[in-house]
Amino acid sequence: MPDTDTGTDTDTGTGTGTGTEETDTEGLTVGQVSARLGVTVRALHHWDEIGLARPSLRTGAGYRLYTAADLERLHRVVVYRELGLGLDRIQAVLDDAGTDVPAALRTQRAQVAERVERLQRLGAGLDRMIEAHERGLLLTVEQQAAIFGADWDPEGPVKARQRYGDTLQWRQYAERSAARTPEEWQAVHDAVAALEGELASALDAGVAPGSPEANALVDRHRAVFATYFPLTREMQVCLARTYASDPGFAAHYDGVRPGLAAWFRTVVDASARAHGIDPDAATWR
Repeated sequence: MPDTDTGTDTDTGTGTGTGTEETDTEGLTVGQVSARLGVTVRALHHWDEIGLARPSLRTGAGYRLYTAADLERLHRVVVYRELGLGLDRIQAVLDDAGTDVPAALRTQRAQVAERVERLQRLGAGLDRMIEAHERGLLLTVEQQAAIFGADWDPEGPVKARQRYGDTLQWRQYAERSAARTPEEWQAVHDAVAALEGELASALDAGVAPGSPEANALVDRHRAVFATYFPLTREMQVCLARTYASDPGFAAHYDGVRPGLAAWFRTVVDASARAHGIDPDAATWR
């Protein structure tokens, strides 16, 4: 049985006035050792069974009693176990005269250092994740201006969190943002800008809603937008509707090309119909 079990056992030696209670000079009972060392009675029994730390004495009733020497060995077992050594390795360190104890401890120290480093990286990642959920964008104002342009509103992510912070999509966006470098954000911005340029060129060329060219652009929009969070076709219909109706979004897209926001909505609606979706009934799902 593992040495971390927390089960109880009757061999606690608490004393009943029948001669089984022992003092420190006569030996410590399993219960007393368990309390002193902070290990379970079951762990002590297991270590006894595998020969790792056996009590030297027994009471007349057969209960285990640990001497001072036994207790010293148990202290070392507990220390080595806290350092992460397995029970087999602990037994070798304690009993094998040929074991290079300093070398074994140095090896364990190196392993501990690796775990500490991993935990530190995990802690830093958690800090970024928390900050991303709270801020959305982990870039300085200067970095945002350099990547998104001088017209970029650095308060945009704050406003977005206030509006969407309780949604699944905000959580997905934040988790991706936490792992994204400024260079990766630049790549995202460049992909969005390239897509907007393609949409403007398609509008100029008179690409008709429902055409293969228009449908390919709709699919490309959904793929590019997926860098923020997964976008279903119904969600895309809702988003295109927002592009056309929200003054801020409409101003942005019409700034790329007059009429682009309304045209994009028509091509998204046409693509949705081709996939069995009624744009008028589409919801954010």
